[in-house]
Amino acid sequence: MKQRTANALLLRLVVTIIFVLVIAGVVNAQDSGSKSAVTPASTKVPSSQPATTASSFGSLSQPTTNPSQANPSSQAIPAPSPTPAPPKVTAIVAGHLELDDVIAIQIDNLSEWAAHNDPAKLVPYLNGRAIRGNYPEEIHAARNHLLFHLEITPENKEVWTDLLGAPSATRHPVAFTVGLENQTPFDSVFDQTNPLPLTVISPWYGVVSLLVVLFTLILFLWLARKTNLIREPGPAPAPGKLRPYNLGRSQMAFWFFLIHVSYIVIWLITDSIGTITPSLLGLMGISAGTALGEALIDSGKGTAKTEQLQALTAEKQALEQSIPELQARLAALDAKTTLAPEDTANRDSLNKQVQDSRTRLAQISQQIQSLAPTASVSASKGFIRDALSDSSGYSFHRFQIFAWTIVLGIIFISSVYNNLTMPEFSPTMLGLMGISSGTYIGFKFPEQK
Repeated sequence: MKQRTANALLLRLVVTIIFVLVIAGVVNAQDSGSKSAVTPASTKVPSSQPATTASSFGSLSQPTTNPSQANPSSQAIPAPSPTPAPPKVTAIVAGHLELDDVIAIQIDNLSEWAAHNDPAKLVPYLNGRAIRGNYPEEIHAARNHLLFHLEITPENKEVWTDLLGAPSATRHPVAFTVGLENQTPFDSVFDQTNPLPLTVISPWYGVVSLLVVLFTLILFLWLARKTNLIREPGPAPAPGKLRPYNLGRSQMAFWFFLIHVSYIVIWLITDSIGTITPSLLGLMGISAGTALGEALIDSGKGTAKTEQLQALTAEKQALEQSIPELQARLAALDAKTTLAPEDTANRDSLNKQVQDSRTRLAQISQQIQSLAPTASVSASKGFIRDALSDSSGYSFHRFQIFAWTIVLGIIFISSVYNNLTMPEFSPTMLGLMGISSGTYIGFKFPEQK
C-alpha cells in the first residue's frame, strides 16, 4: 500500500515538473516575439543600456537601422511636374476682323501647348462657331503669335453667311477666340462682355460703291423722266409732252438695277465676283426677250402705219391734182353750144370720175386723220397707267407680268440681304415668268397704244 502511494506521488511530481517546464518555454517564446514585434523603429535605446539586453532569452538584439531601409514602401516619392497653364487669347497684334484680311493674334502659353499639340490645326472662333478650314497662315510659337487670313471656304461658307448676312450696320460686335475644330476653344479676353468689332462692309469701299450706285440711279431716273429711255418709241406727240412709258423696257431696267446693286453689295461683303447664277441669266433673258419682242411688234406696227400713211398721202395728192383737171375738161364741154353724141357720153364719164374722186378723197382724209398721232392718245398719263393700260383701258395681261415682276423682285432682294447670294430660281418659276411674258407679247399684236 505504501509502495503504491509513493509511486503515485512520484508520477504526479514528474508530470508537474514537465507541465511547469512546458509553460515556462511557451511564456519565454511569447515574450521574445512580442519584444521584436512591438518595439517601434523610432524608439531610441538609452546609451546606458547594453546592445544585447535580450541575451538572457537566448536571442541576439539587432542593430538599429534607417526606417527607410527597413520599409522600402516608405521611401520618398518624387514631386510631379507642374501642369502647364492653358492657352488664352489676349490681344489682336495686327489687323482687324474683316473678311479677306490678315490678323495677328497673341495667345499666352502657346509655345507650351504647341509642344504637345499641332497649332497648324487651329481655327478662329466667332460667336462660339468655328471658321472651319481657315487654318493659320503663319505660326510663331516662340513668340506666342498666330497669323490668320480670314477667307470663305466651302467648309465655313454657312458660318460666314450667318455672321455677315442681314447687316444692320457696317460693323457689329462678336466674341473671338481660337481653338481646334470640334473641341472646346481657348479662353479669350474677347468674350461676350468684351467683344471685337467685325467689319461687314469696309467704310472706304462702301462709300465709293455707294456714290457709284447713287450716281447711276439718279442719272437713270432723270433720263427716264426727261427722255424716251424707257418710253414708247416715236416722236413727241406735242411740244412739252412725252411718249407713254413702255412696260417691257421698264421691266428690263428694273432687273438691271436690281442685279447691278446686288452684285456690288455681295462683292463688298464677301469679296466674291462669281455670283451670277444660271437661273438669273435665264431671268435676264426673259426680260430682255420681252422688251425686244415688244419693240419688234411696235416697230412692225409703226412701219406698216407709216407705209400706209405715205401711200394714202400720195393718193390724196394725186386726187387733189386730178379733180381740177377733170372739172376743167367738164367745163370745156359745158361751154359748147351743141354737143355731139360722143361729147354727151364724155361729159357723163367726167361727171362720174369727179364724183368718185371726191368720194375717195373724203375717205382718204378720214383714214389719214385716224392714222396720224394725236396728243390725247400718245402722251404719257403716268407710269402706272401707261404700264397697265392700252387704248382700251387697263389690261389683265399687263397687270399679270407687272405683279410677277414685283413678287420675284422681293424674293430677289430678300435672298441677297439674308444669304448674300443671288437667288436660284427653279425652272418652274422661270417657266411661269416666261408664260407671263409670252402672254403679254401675244396680246401686243392686236393692241393699239
